[in-house]
Amino acid sequence: MQSTNWAPEHSDVLREYLAKGMSYSEIADAINAKFKTAYSRSSAIGRAKRMGLTGPKPREDLPGHWPRPRPEANAPPLRKMPESFRIMRPMPVSERTEPPKLRCVEIAPRYLSLIDLEPGDCRYPYGGDEDGEAITFCGHPRRRGSSYCAPHFHLTRGPGTASERAASTVSLRLVAAA
Repeated sequence: MQSTNWAPEHSDVLREYLAKGMSYSEIADAINAKFKTAYSRSSAIGRAKRMGLTGPKPREDLPGHWPRPRPEANAPPLRKMPESFRIMRPMPVSERTEPPKLRCVEIAPRYLSLIDLEPGDCRYPYGGDEDGEAITFCGHPRRRGSSYCAPHFHLTRGPGTASERAASTVSLRLVAAA
């Protein structure tokens, strides 16, 4: 990678080639051939920007290079972005707090391991929050059509039908662990 400090002769040639209308790729190749350097197209663009030079004009004689269309006289003006969208406001920094341990009020779990669970047992997990802490499961009889017992089903889904849950906020019956 080349240093950003170009030799004055290189900068002069860059300025001269830009005035001739050469592309940045052509300029980098010409400077490299003339001075035995290894400037890339990107470095030529960066140097020109740091020197305050504008880029070459689009060449219309090359295939695939067309002049940019001019806006129509009676075209509606472009809308500007509202000021509220342009201002980046810093996000407030809040202190990290430890979430309270919650448990379901209506049921005391059996704390079964995965191996001890029967096909009809509730699979609501407990534990596993700390490294090395075992994960156990509720183990009470499951609600039909669910992996959880009725209290854990309502804890995870909330009351009401699916459409009612989507339309309103869900209040869960939770208390902090004693």
